[in-house]
Amino acid sequence: MSLLRRIGQDKPNPDPKDSGAGSSDPGKAKLDELRLRRQAVGPAKDTTADLKNQIQTRLIAELDPRMDLSKHDEVRHVIREMFDGLLQQENMVLTRQQRSTLFDQIIAEILGLGPLQPLLEDDDISEIMVNAPDRVYVEKKGRLHLTDVRFESNEHVNRIIDRIVSPIGRRVDESTPFVDARLLDGSRVNIVIPPLALKGSTITIRKFFKDRLQASDLIRFGSVTPEGMEFLKACVEARLNVVVSGGTGSGKTTLLNVMSSFIPSDERIVTVENAAELQLDQDHVVTLESRPPNIEGRGEVSIQQLVINCLRMRPDRIIVGEIRGGEALDMLQAMNTGHDGSLTTAHSNGPRDTISRLETMSLMAGMDLPLRAIREQISSAVDLCVHQERFRDGSRRIVAITEVQGMEGDVITLADIFAFQQTGMEDGKVLGRLRPTGIRPKFMDRIEAAGIHLPPNIFGTRKS
Repeated sequence: MSLLRRIGQDKPNPDPKDSGAGSSDPGKAKLDELRLRRQAVGPAKDTTADLKNQIQTRLIAELDPRMDLSKHDEVRHVIREMFDGLLQQENMVLTRQQRSTLFDQIIAEILGLGPLQPLLEDDDISEIMVNAPDRVYVEKKGRLHLTDVRFESNEHVNRIIDRIVSPIGRRVDESTPFVDARLLDGSRVNIVIPPLALKGSTITIRKFFKDRLQASDLIRFGSVTPEGMEFLKACVEARLNVVVSGGTGSGKTTLLNVMSSFIPSDERIVTVENAAELQLDQDHVVTLESRPPNIEGRGEVSIQQLVINCLRMRPDRIIVGEIRGGEALDMLQAMNTGHDGSLTTAHSNGPRDTISRLETMSLMAGMDLPLRAIREQISSAVDLCVHQERFRDGSRRIVAITEVQGMEGDVITLADIFAFQQTGMEDGKVLGRLRPTGIRPKFMDRIEAAGIHLPPNIFGTRKS
């Protein structure tokens, strides 16, 4: 059977005197009315939007509902034929540029994310922020810019939201007015709708690079020095437990992705995330994703439950995308019960704040534990904190690689192995470098026991 019902098939030839008002096809009638209005008064300010809506309505009505929209090339070819046929049938005169723009907009509405699709395809854009239907911002090279992208209405924004959340089994409505989701390419999405969002539904998309960043890319960007990356690689290979910390948008997940690439391919890795974002190259990877409650308030599966469950899955490595609450205590217990080499991220303002947040989040587990017992768990479990920051010029850099050395009395002792030293500003760019502090970490014997030998100058014991 044909993939589409051809335009005009089994329909009587239209009376040229008929303006379309009496047509049984409301879409065609509106197109006729629009064409006559354009001829009478010239192009209006919203003519392009109206034209797109009317043609899009006709195309969707003509498409076979059984068509597999995941076959983009095939569907695009079909829509192209229908689009050209419709313009010819309606005698619409458009320039080549207008035809191309209109077709791309319609394809984006049918197969993509509407007005956001061109922004998603722009590799220079790292983040997309819809504050209102007529206020869409993007981040380019760490700087925010207002775009000329506009939605027709808040209902248009909501249609795009439904297209984002439906494929991954998430929902957003008045009972659940905010949700974390992801796109098919792994990009992270946060959505908030009214009544929480007063000016209309908001969408925040943190894009992932199409080509996964490698360690060499972070070195080239100036996020870390070759010596710092070599040290981190040795720590992962030697199965040290690492917490990557930093503020929102500082690049924690990107660094976690890069560090996870150092895990040997013969180890079983279990990842636990709220919305699956990690992109691991290894073959033996099990990806777990938490689940929100259903419309009846049941069926929720939390990060904490997944962390507990993954201990029964014979993992060599456990990677938790981000710890935000009571799962921190279960993660610490996993690190202390033979699951070495675990990796996770946490929001904080510095290595010392990371330790404090781990204490607070462990208390959120509801266990009546004394603070000293929690601190002993942390000092025993966590070997290294790697802290990232996003600077005022938009650059993202590692500013501290800090060893957790143990307990002195009731205090967890830390020692910076590498620290960022800012040397000034030039043309709005932050100048500086991640430098060794001269301290040799206490866990060096574990690194050497793994057969890894780092040169002394990595720790600044010899001038480079």
